[in-house]
Amino acid sequence: MLKRRKIYLAGPDVFLPNAIEIGERKKRLCEQFSCDRLELIGLFPFDNEIRPGADGGPVDRDIYRANLAMIKAADCGIFNLTPFRGPSADVGTVFELGLLTGLGKPAFAYSNECRSLLDRLKSQKMAFFDTSVAEWRDRNNMFIEDYGNSDNLMIDACLAEQGHPLVRRKTSLAERFADLGGYLECLQLARSHFLALHPVKMAASAS
Repeated sequence: MLKRRKIYLAGPDVFLPNAIEIGERKKRLCEQFSCDRLELIGLFPFDNEIRPGADGGPVDRDIYRANLAMIKAADCGIFNLTPFRGPSADVGTVFELGLLTGLGKPAFAYSNECRSLLDRLKSQKMAFFDTSVAEWRDRNNMFIEDYGNSDNLMIDACLAEQGHPLVRRKTSLAERFADLGGYLECLQLARSHFLALHPVKMAASAS
């Protein structure tokens, strides 16, 4: 029996000049990873039709409610956690990751930045080593985690605890938000996850 599984596609991709094109490409790739037993359907935030002022309420609330409904309708999510507008992942994407995992759904994520958060901060001269306590600190003298994670431990750990750690890749700055290699790895993980839930039943051999 064909199983249909919806994948929420989250990330700062929605802010790109070609956001709709990227979204359509990601959805087509979901179709390509489908098989005779499994249909993968991508849900991209721009699939929601938001008409400014349609209900007289703030547009941002309409967008929030539409995305929330999409996350609730999804069977899993793929999250682009590439650093955005700073050293960390897009905060909206991180919120959606927390929401989806809080609902008990599987999450898969990738980052087109292979360095740890600490290494990124060090490269931007935003971290110094406090020898008095043997800890890394930021400009506000606040402790910086040194676990080798791509971002805050709550992000990396929630993925690792599900059995599929964050996919980290090295890409050029120019290709940071265009390279879909990490996304493809996550699609394969999602495909394998759902196929494993519904293994092929071998027909009993004739006596």
